[in-house]
Amino acid sequence: MLRFLADENLNRNMIRGIVRAAEIDIVRAQDVGLAASDDPTILEWAAAQDRVVVSHDVTTLVQFAWQRVAAELPMPGLIVVPPSCAIAQVISEILLIDRVCNPDDIARQIWYLGPAEK
Repeated sequence: MLRFLADENLNRNMIRGIVRAAEIDIVRAQDVGLAASDDPTILEWAAAQDRVVVSHDVTTLVQFAWQRVAAELPMPGLIVVPPSCAIAQVISEILLIDRVCNPDDIARQIWYLGPAEK
């Protein structure tokens, strides 16, 4: 079972749906004192807590996550959710990831949810 950190920009309805659908260990950044924190701080906290970050941020957070990997710092994983992705699809995919993956499967990786871009 994975542990997740929802970045503060992640759609609230997605988080609520994930929590309602199953017993998943997910916390929101703003609920653990990370409101308005910069990306390196979010990633550092997630690494210290062994939590996979889930975010809509496809630009800066991805860059900082790769920097952590390159520097050989812990990075439990990042799941990027396009804002246009359907809420039901995100819930389904997060539940599937939680059921079939262990922390080593996603560590030091960035996964993108939703349909492939054309």
